Amino acid sequence: MSDSSPLPPVRLHPEAELARDALSTPLLSRAARLARWAGPDTRVDAGGGLVDEQLPAAAELLGLTGDAAAAHAAEAWRVAVDTGLVEVTDEEAGTVAAGEDLPLLTGGSPHDILAVWLAALEAVLADATVPDLDDLAEAMDESGEIDFSRLDWDPESEAAFLDGVLGNLYLLTVTEDGPGDGPVPLPALAASMIVPGDLGEPTNDMLEQISDAMMRLDDQFRLLEPIGLVAYQPVDEALMGDPEEEPAAPLDETDVSRYGMVRLTPLGLYGLRARLLEAGFGAPAVGDLVDKGADALLDGSSGYGPLAARAETQQWLDRREPLAAARELLAAARGSDEGAPLRRLRCQQALSLVGAQAEPAVRDVLDDPELGGLARVWLSELGAADVPPPSADLVYWLTIDTLAAQLAAEGNSEELQTLLEGLAQQHSGFFAAAWRVGHPATADVLEAMGRLHPDKRIAKEARKAAFKARSQQGG
Repeated sequence: MSDSSPLPPVRLHPEAELARDALSTPLLSRAARLARWAGPDTRVDAGGGLVDEQLPAAAELLGLTGDAAAAHAAEAWRVAVDTGLVEVTDEEAGTVAAGEDLPLLTGGSPHDILAVWLAALEAVLADATVPDLDDLAEAMDESGEIDFSRLDWDPESEAAFLDGVLGNLYLLTVTEDGPGDGPVPLPALAASMIVPGDLGEPTNDMLEQISDAMMRLDDQFRLLEPIGLVAYQPVDEALMGDPEEEPAAPLDETDVSRYGMVRLTPLGLYGLRARLLEAGFGAPAVGDLVDKGADALLDGSSGYGPLAARAETQQWLDRREPLAAARELLAAARGSDEGAPLRRLRCQQALSLVGAQAEPAVRDVLDDPELGGLARVWLSELGAADVPPPSADLVYWLTIDTLAAQLAAEGNSEELQTLLEGLAQQHSGFFAAAWRVGHPATADVLEAMGRLHPDKRIAKEARKAAFKARSQQGG
């Protein structure tokens, strides 16, 4: 992922809903209960953690039982301290008091609550990259101190790996042709960090690295689920058993869900977007453009997928009077710059959401050299009467403009290639006339046809026409 180009826009749930989700996450709700429980008699160690003698009472308060009860209580307490829900008042005496941020959970705005949750998320992410207790125990020297040189652990690379995995999970979730709200198989997520995208089959060494990464991620996602970042189906314990032993039940190795499945929650999407923005990435959200002008809407949504662009545009329109919005959109669609064709395409799509109320504004631009073709197409699709027929020059200009918009929106897609093939078949003299079209993108469109058309003869015609168009433009 590059921080120089924006990611696809995310569709976030309302902050009030996300704040309710945050308050109900197991870890933050436990941390809040411990913060309210803490008082003058609560004692902590030098690191701010609850002393061992108080862990049973904390676990009982939280309703935790079993061997891991004390560990879960200690984790919730650490989150309470790290998020400012609890404050250590006297380090020497080890005493604590309720922190300044505790009242925010009941009296703060949704944004305040989410800020506390984000602090809790950072604390959990930091814990997730620390070696487990067994590894730490093995690294202890004779004096009981941890010898970090014995650990195969690089804090920075561990944090970078987890950040990369979460970044890829975010990208898969917000990309329109990705799994969306569906879960992602853990092997695929691990492989995304290890196998180059242009490699056909992973090597045996890569497969071993993927297996190791899956085990690390399995531990990490188990830690991240209680804070509400992900919904996680862990790796089937039977897959991690002794290979020499007969499994209790037959293993279906084709069932990918047994290898772990993970998806971001709506709260997780909010959290990862906040972290990406903090790290300098362009991470837009649907709704970012609702208070901006039509020019910002058409330009800003130009790189969005069709679903996100439609949602963004609908939110923008919902705040405006329909006819005035149509006039503003048409004015913003003018231009001869490189982005203008895609602006006009987005404008036409936006006008379809306005509906018949936009008709007066559209009729006003029928004689506009840049918008007249768009206006005729839109009115015809509306079923309007008395739509003047376009001139041959306007037909060619609109064709070039539409193809330029499709190139900008989709690149060299199969759909565009099919469109170009059909165009060349339907109009035998297309190239003889097209190179003369006074559109700034004429040469670029013809070059694309020459590059993409599978028929060598037609591709050669397109390249010749592109050369003529380029010469006519003087470049």
